[in-house]
Amino acid sequence: MGFFDFFRQPDIQEGLRQCQAAHGAVLLDVRTPEEYGQGRIPGSRNLPLGELERAAEVVPDRSTPLFVYCLSGARSSRAAALLRRMGYETVTNIGGISGYQGKVER
Repeated sequence: MGFFDFFRQPDIQEGLRQCQAAHGAVLLDVRTPEEYGQGRIPGSRNLPLGELERAAEVVPDRSTPLFVYCLSGARSSRAAALLRRMGYETVTNIGGISGYQGKVER
């Protein structure tokens, strides 16, 4: 890992490919309900960063692979760290929907 790798943002397109390939994976959007309602990646579930304590209600099995995104990647980075501390085994921050180049649901 080089010095500038620290500044590189996750590639949401690659993250989505990994999510689709992971059996039973859940795609979590940690933006606010208002942001989620304005447009989301198809198949994603909304669990706002401020409500992560409800993660066990949304994804009870902590071995379920989680792929997390937000608008820019900052909130999803924090959410991924929190979910790992909560015991989720496989959590991947895939970045921000601002870099997404696919169909958006409303």
